[in-house]
Formats: sequence, C-alpha cells, structure tokens
Amino acid sequence: MRYRVKVEVSLKPGHSDPEGETTARLLRELGYSVENVSVSKVYTLLLNAASHDEAANKTEEMCRRLLANPTKDNYTICVEEAP
Repeated sequence: MRYRVKVEVSLKPGHSDPEGETTARLLRELGYSVENVSVSKVYTLLLNAASHDEAANKTEEMCRRLLANPTKDNYTICVEEAP
C-alpha cells in the first residue's frame, strides 16, 4: 500500500532560531506587528508499506536516523493512505 507521510521538524524550546529571528525583525521593519516567528521544515514522503503502523514505524526510524536531531528538534508525523 502507498502512504503519504508528512513530517514537521521544529526546534525545541530554548534553542536559537536565527532564521525565525531575522524573519520576525524584517516583518517588523515592513510594519507588521509580529512578536515571534518560528521556522520549521516539512518533509512530504510517499512510501510503500504493508500497513499504516508499518508506515509510521518506518517514518519514525527515518526521523531518528536522518530527518531530525533529537538533541535540538521536535517532530510530528502524520500518515495517510495515498490514492
């Protein structure tokens, strides 16, 4: 079966986000009343797996091995059947 998986990777609280800080500053300079900007990455995967659980488990392994740094990143996984 094919599954579409979205993985959002964001920084854990307390870690600096220079890209977010720069974006917030530039938005304020443009006149927007922005307090904070946080930057995250979204990976969209199309993968084959025997079940929803297998797709989630494979994705969890990918996150641990490559997509996220457990020291500084949080991540969420959303798995759905692909047409």
